[in-house]
Amino acid sequence: MSRIADTFARIRSEGRPGLVTYTTAGDPDMPRSAEILRALDRAGADVLEVGVPFSDPLADGPVIQRATERALAAGGSLRTALAMIAAIRPRVAAPIVVFSYANPLLRMGLDVFTKTAADAGVDGVLTLDLPIEEAGGFRETLAAAGIDTIFLLSPTTTDARIRQAAALGSGFLYGISRLGVTGARAQVASGAEAMVRRIRAHTTMPIALGFGLSRPEHVAEVCTYADAAVVGSALVSVIAEQSATPDLIARVEDYVQWLRGASARNVHA
Repeated sequence: MSRIADTFARIRSEGRPGLVTYTTAGDPDMPRSAEILRALDRAGADVLEVGVPFSDPLADGPVIQRATERALAAGGSLRTALAMIAAIRPRVAAPIVVFSYANPLLRMGLDVFTKTAADAGVDGVLTLDLPIEEAGGFRETLAAAGIDTIFLLSPTTTDARIRQAAALGSGFLYGISRLGVTGARAQVASGAEAMVRRIRAHTTMPIALGFGLSRPEHVAEVCTYADAAVVGSALVSVIAEQSATPDLIARVEDYVQWLRGASARNVHA
């Protein structure tokens, strides 16, 4: 069983909300980006999504776009992201998922990327703009290296493509609760539950739901019908707001513990 599958099996057996966190590799700089991942793990995040900084993050809202700009200015890239993951992997219990657009992976070369990612201890890869119809060879290459391929599903994804993603994917499926770019919102999208129910009709694979989530009540609500909530922009905002202070790492850890609630703390301790 993969580290991701084992994590979601534990979440289900414990009957608790799961939490997936997103940060951009190299934001605000490479050393503190690595420290942040360790802090997220200590705070009990179940899965760590590590975004690869890319010059044209078309699906991302302004918060993550600014994080990408900071990461690129600090020397962030696919190679530095993988090197950072390799460095922290022995001290992080949570599964690590590389979140990227296709361009950086294809520029490195799929075989080189897969070997480097596997050597670094990457557990899964989510390629934001890779069409499911063209993902067969990509998935086979990753699977041969023991890496899960995770697909993104939106409210407009057809049932046929949901079935295809469920057949090709492994680890979990990532549902986005609304159309448009990333960014925190005051409320969970009204169609989120219906979308998860529609995915559930085609697969028993775990489902993580994201886009717009920022508060403990969002996590609790989403996890009444999904296996985990994904928090990205709101966490990245905390990093941006605290990056000039010595309290950055502590504030990140506090925020994730707040999201999870006191009763769920120290799950990886």
